[in-house]
Amino acid sequence: MFYWDPNYLLFVMLPTLVITGLAQMWIQSAYRKWGQTANSRSVTGQDTAQILMRSGSIEPISVEVTGGQLSDHFDPQRGVVRLSQGVAMQPSVAAMAVTAHELGHVQQHQQNSLLMGLRTALLPGAQFGPSIGILLIIAGLFLNATGLAMIGLILFAGATLFTVVTLPVEIDASRRGLKMLEQNGLLATAQDRSGSRAILTAAAFTYVAAVFTSLLTLMYYASLVFGNRRD
Repeated sequence: MFYWDPNYLLFVMLPTLVITGLAQMWIQSAYRKWGQTANSRSVTGQDTAQILMRSGSIEPISVEVTGGQLSDHFDPQRGVVRLSQGVAMQPSVAAMAVTAHELGHVQQHQQNSLLMGLRTALLPGAQFGPSIGILLIIAGLFLNATGLAMIGLILFAGATLFTVVTLPVEIDASRRGLKMLEQNGLLATAQDRSGSRAILTAAAFTYVAAVFTSLLTLMYYASLVFGNRRD
């Protein structure tokens, strides 16, 4: 099967493993450092959320504590921000920055951000597009049914578009979060500022890696589909 195509191993799998591994090493290293560094205001993630909501930057929203590490996220369907225990309970620079990032997503949602809306619209395709798309591509190639393979490629391309749109959404959430922290006097020292930017930059690189990986995979499958058309 073409899964074991040397071109796939060399041009997709190997680069994916390298960039994904680097992204994970970077975020884990940044979190270890800044997760153990106290912020100047001694505020936990939960404290940070309450301060930013009281400031009027965003409308109040539920904040819950969840398990895992770096499992923090905003759930727009349920209207809740979930913070991992390390972020919710610790007065670290990382906790403050990660919480502000998630509240940046809340602000995007409440202000009807165009990019956030587009990302939400693309979400169903991103959830099912890759698996269904790859199956259709495989079936189309083996059956020599170019139309079927093209449908699969389009579905996979939709998932790739989701990762591309997600990147500026995440960068914008970090920008908004840092601005809210600054406006509320939570970035009181150079260490607060540099640490917050460091951990959010590392987090953003994980999305850069996702875009890179998805584009490489899309180009590989596109080369198979269009190459098959010329045969």
